[in-house]
Amino acid sequence: MKVLIVNTSDLSGGAARAAYRLHQSLLKQGVDSQMLVQYKFSNDTKVHYTNSKMRRLFNKLRPVIDRLPIRNYKTGGRVSFSAAWTPFSDVVKVINQINPDIVHLHWINAGMVKIEDLPHIKSPIVWSLHDMWAFTGGCHYDEECGGYKKTCGNCKVLRSSVEQDISRKVFNRKQKAFSKLNNLTIVGLSHWLEKCAQDSTLFKDKKVVNLPNPIDTDKFRPFEKSAARDLWNLPKDKKLVLFGAVSALDDSRKGSDYLRAALSIIECDNIELVIFGSTKPDEPQDFGFETHYVGNLQDDMSLVALYSAADVMVVPSKQENLSNAIVESLSCGTPVVGFDIGGNSDMIDHKQNGYLAEPFSTSDLACGIEWILDAEDNNKLGENARSKVMTCFDSSVVAEKYINLYKNIL
Repeated sequence: MKVLIVNTSDLSGGAARAAYRLHQSLLKQGVDSQMLVQYKFSNDTKVHYTNSKMRRLFNKLRPVIDRLPIRNYKTGGRVSFSAAWTPFSDVVKVINQINPDIVHLHWINAGMVKIEDLPHIKSPIVWSLHDMWAFTGGCHYDEECGGYKKTCGNCKVLRSSVEQDISRKVFNRKQKAFSKLNNLTIVGLSHWLEKCAQDSTLFKDKKVVNLPNPIDTDKFRPFEKSAARDLWNLPKDKKLVLFGAVSALDDSRKGSDYLRAALSIIECDNIELVIFGSTKPDEPQDFGFETHYVGNLQDDMSLVALYSAADVMVVPSKQENLSNAIVESLSCGTPVVGFDIGGNSDMIDHKQNGYLAEPFSTSDLACGIEWILDAEDNNKLGENARSKVMTCFDSSVVAEKYINLYKNIL
């Protein structure tokens, strides 16, 4: 069986890391897995990208070009919105040349694929949803708008009050293109996103299933806490709260404001905060505690040591699909606190391996942080966290489920 995984990148970004992990998991199960990307960062010979200097130069411009249609909206283009209109993509041509049994799409934005090109893919398509973009009028998260259940327009994300705005136009383009996709299976990576896809106008008549991302539990495993803190030069006599994500402080959806508010409630002088995914700003936020900024982490081993150094991981996102940070932290035996939203409950079992706070209640978020830090048997929480991942998200377990899906389609 030949499977081609298509993603904008192989390593840069959460969706890329998840897609590449699936690629590696399939290879271990004997599947002929290959990847097609716009930006390649690994040295994996099974990851394909254009080797033309001119094409690589144009690829750098594609994200800029793709955002041109939203420049004049009130947000000034500073939102996560993709029009997927950029022309002159040879992605579908390359897909058909490779001629896989299954084309497995993941995150295909940043100008990688034009919506109208998708029906020209000859192989059956599986599409894993890393956010909401595939079934919206262009936003990646809808800010609880719900417009995707109708026909979009008056886009909340773009702060638009025009019914026939760019979101309606993108929605109509998708509706026309997707009507021609007769062999398409949608994968909601979380039960939440599976339900959103089923409720959407664009995918309500398509096959939608739930399968998670895999994680290599041999790589993401508990590391001795004292040694981990030595590696990161972190104090051994403090309770360490970890927060981080891609663009942790720049992306409002990640909820750093909720974390700051929750920490302001906690009365304890024995806590310090560790932030990854962001360097220390020129004018840093005051989180009320000593804060360590460790920057952007590019390798898994650094992440393993950092998760293992922490006493609790906090993921206070406003909307979240299936967070890499949550499953990675749990796999390393570090319990997680997050709001009971999106796909968080797929991973966090309340007061078993973490804490699910009432959505957007900073007082309950603070309660969850304190509950874990003060737990009498913190080791048991860590064991439960690790067990949950081994059972539900281990790469061999998840890869087998994807293989069965592929076989059923074929």
